[in-house]
Amino acid sequence: MEAIGEREKSIEDALASAEKAKDEMARLTNENEQLLKAARAERDVILKEAKELKDQIVADAKVAAQAEGVKLIEQARAEIDDQKKRALAEVKSQVSSLSLEIARKVLQKEFEDGQKQEALVADLLKDVKLN
Repeated sequence: MEAIGEREKSIEDALASAEKAKDEMARLTNENEQLLKAARAERDVILKEAKELKDQIVADAKVAAQAEGVKLIEQARAEIDDQKKRALAEVKSQVSSLSLEIARKVLQKEFEDGQKQEALVADLLKDVKLN
């Protein structure tokens, strides 16, 4: 009988140990699930922050690109205006030079004849005396 008692005690101890192991496994499983849940939540937070940071970087880059584009357009307009002014000044200079050359040639042609010169001088002198 004593062997049966020891056998029963051994079986009860084994069952108690198995129950303990089962409880420990349940606790560890629960703990693992909690750790996984916390890790997923932390991952989600990190991903959200990364997305927000990416969105902010993209928005900042767009604003900077637009500002740079406006700046380049203004520089181009200023350059175009400057070139336009220089071109107009050059055209005026050429027109003046051509006008003077034409006037010189006309006067030269007019004064080839001595009588025409004397008549012009006489007319100019009359105007001077009258004034």
